[in-house]
Amino acid sequence: MSAAQILIGGKWRTGTGERFVSHNPVTCAPVFEAESAAPDEVAEAVAIARKALESWADVDLATRIAILRAYRQELERRADEIARAIADETGKPMWECRAEVGSMMGKVEISIRAVSERAGERETATAFGRAVLRHRPHGVMAVLGPFNFPGHLPNGHIVPALLAGDTVVFKPSEETPSVGRLMAEALQAAGVPDGVFNLVQGGRATGQALIAQEIDGLLFTGSAAAGDYFRRAFIDRPEVILALELGGNNPLVVWDADPEIAAQHIVQSGFVTTGQRCSCARRLILPEGKAGSDIIAAVEALAGRLVIGAPYDPIEPYMGPLISDRAAEAARQRFSALRGKVIRPLGDVADRPRAFVSPGLIEMDVATWGEGEDEEIFAPILQIYRVKDFDLALRRANATRYGLSAGLISSDPGLWTWFQKKIRAGVVNWNRPTTGAAGDMPFGGLGRSGNHRPSAYYAADYCAYPMASFEAATPVALTGEMKGVRP
Repeated sequence: MSAAQILIGGKWRTGTGERFVSHNPVTCAPVFEAESAAPDEVAEAVAIARKALESWADVDLATRIAILRAYRQELERRADEIARAIADETGKPMWECRAEVGSMMGKVEISIRAVSERAGERETATAFGRAVLRHRPHGVMAVLGPFNFPGHLPNGHIVPALLAGDTVVFKPSEETPSVGRLMAEALQAAGVPDGVFNLVQGGRATGQALIAQEIDGLLFTGSAAAGDYFRRAFIDRPEVILALELGGNNPLVVWDADPEIAAQHIVQSGFVTTGQRCSCARRLILPEGKAGSDIIAAVEALAGRLVIGAPYDPIEPYMGPLISDRAAEAARQRFSALRGKVIRPLGDVADRPRAFVSPGLIEMDVATWGEGEDEEIFAPILQIYRVKDFDLALRRANATRYGLSAGLISSDPGLWTWFQKKIRAGVVNWNRPTTGAAGDMPFGGLGRSGNHRPSAYYAADYCAYPMASFEAATPVALTGEMKGVRP
């Protein structure tokens, strides 16, 4: 691996900050080793992005579209390499890694449509001339990437920002830096001009140095705790647009369904990506009595049949490890602190490193409801709540400071109508997993789950600001418009 791992002004160089390492959670072997970008290098990256802004913003949209389409082609050409890099740094199954690269490619055309529909131009004839709606780029956007979808999620900020005419300084997660390197190479090969896209690598210190600069926007996907930190950090900087896509303590209400079918939706909601999706169900809400008990038994049985393994195993796994041994140990401690009846422990996986865990199920003690359990646990853990009627199910579903995703499994359209009217969440699914989302729809939530700037299709909204203009070809007398003036 080349020592030059940061890209500033179109030039690759070696950072001068502290050395950091990403590890493969399956083998514990190093994947990426490099010096991080020091604060002065981060400042230089932002300054160069600022210098490149004027010329990039003046490039016509058709040219920017052509460059981003070339980027899509580069992603397709490098698809296997990027998928393997995702697998090596996250441990996710290859089917997930390939799907992630596919989402990255698909983001380009989706973003082009979104620009046209949500951030284009509109002209209306008026008595004096015309009223015109245009959109202009905000400026220099800082993008901080997460580890769970190290390509897809930052790509979902970067592509619409570049289309809008913004310039970008991107810091990938320190857990997944090699994926960020490959994205930068693809953008450079696609013809993005020098300085328009810049890559800085490193951990928290690098991120802090980046948000301390005179940026125009921070685009972030990650934890609610980090989102709280950014809100506080920018409280006196209202000129910086924040687009925060954060976590969730997401409810899935299963009210009437065949237990085997319900179990498939529950497992896919709670355990896909080893529970490391912000839209994963964390709370399973079931009716009291035999119906709920049958569903629990079906979920327990299906969870026991899931193949847990490494990306390149001969038998394709359903889920891989958590991102690190440290994350797995934290999840074990969080599970142990929950109060209730353990149905299935968050267990170890035989002959695998500590980062591997098997799904955990716990039926919560009703006496402890509301006593501090409203937190996202980023792991394959479902907390089960039993309620006597649907009104209580809805109240339990809404008993959270978060509001990202929610779901209802039921064949009763009346319950669905009631549910989708009363639930407070940004992604609300019916007879589909809570993790079901699409790039051509908005993605974001309420409360601690974001700041009312949803991503995906609506990313076009926070990458450019609207400019309203009233225009006449020549100045004319304001006859009839000015009142109260003596002749």
